[in-house]
Amino acid sequence: MDDVNGIVAETATRLLRDHIEHRLLVDAEAGALPGSLWNAVEEAGLTHAMIPELAGGVGLDGVVAANLVRLLGYHAAPLPLAETMLAARLLAEAGLVPPCGPLTVAAAGGGSGLALRRTSDGWHLSGKAERVPWGRVAGALAVVGDVGGERVVALAATADCTVARGTNLALEPRDTLTFDLRLSPAQVAPASVGTRELKLMGAALRSLALAGALDRVLELTAGYVGERVQFGRTLSKFQAVQQSMAVLAGQVAAAGGAADLAAEALAGSLSFPRIAAAKIRSGEAAGIAAGIAHQLHGAMGFSHEHVLHFYTKRLWAWREEFGGEAEWSRALGAQALRQDADSLWPFVTAA
Repeated sequence: MDDVNGIVAETATRLLRDHIEHRLLVDAEAGALPGSLWNAVEEAGLTHAMIPELAGGVGLDGVVAANLVRLLGYHAAPLPLAETMLAARLLAEAGLVPPCGPLTVAAAGGGSGLALRRTSDGWHLSGKAERVPWGRVAGALAVVGDVGGERVVALAATADCTVARGTNLALEPRDTLTFDLRLSPAQVAPASVGTRELKLMGAALRSLALAGALDRVLELTAGYVGERVQFGRTLSKFQAVQQSMAVLAGQVAAAGGAADLAAEALAGSLSFPRIAAAKIRSGEAAGIAAGIAHQLHGAMGFSHEHVLHFYTKRLWAWREEFGGEAEWSRALGAQALRQDADSLWPFVTAA
């Protein structure tokens, strides 16, 4: 198993390093999905990284599979790989066969605007799923719903839905998909997770991606201040710059620790305190780190020719997706207030 984990992690690193360069990121912002890179990661089996081997997956350790998302963030990979990995996991766990190609996820019910209901001969999916990650390029999506007290997951093709295009701040697709679709009984299956758990999974994925992007932001900034000369010496020799770099490094380290919590929770029992704490801390670090990085890069960091903006725009966008710091802070605080005297300390230390 350790050999498999190492080989897959090394393969993913090599693929992303070899394929992702400035031109590809620019083209992706214009709406072009990097087809050759997608084909490479799919052929390597990375889309099934979160599926157990007995269910047709790669058989990776759960934490290793989760940390592939951190690697995606480090490379600012303009791919729906994290969403495809999650959708494939949800479908496979329910006994449904994940189709090839890009996939994504959506929630039905709970005020989402999307409804999944039983009919006499199967199921009916109707309404709007808003801001679906990579909706326009996904061939299908895993729809998680709570129907009549039962958790289900549905495999829905996007060919027959209406797509209203949208983007996040990083210009990644965040589209509104409108459905009026009949589903056969074979396309819907009981699931072990519901809409609440889907949001927890999404928050964990974004925490991991934030940590990866922050790792790269720290590298870029350290490299820049170590090379840029002002008044006869590099920026890294100035005390004010050193202090800013120390704050930046501290924030990146904190986000990395939060990502470790998120990876463990995603691979295990979806611990609410761990994922909530991870999303809060990584989002906070993203805001602070992006500001410091741009301050130290000066005007250079805002130029389109520099790579920094590809990362900071993702930091600003991802920190709000699947719930921002304020939302998760309120939820975590509310749950803490519900603990009694004997359970409060175990709840606090669980994260």
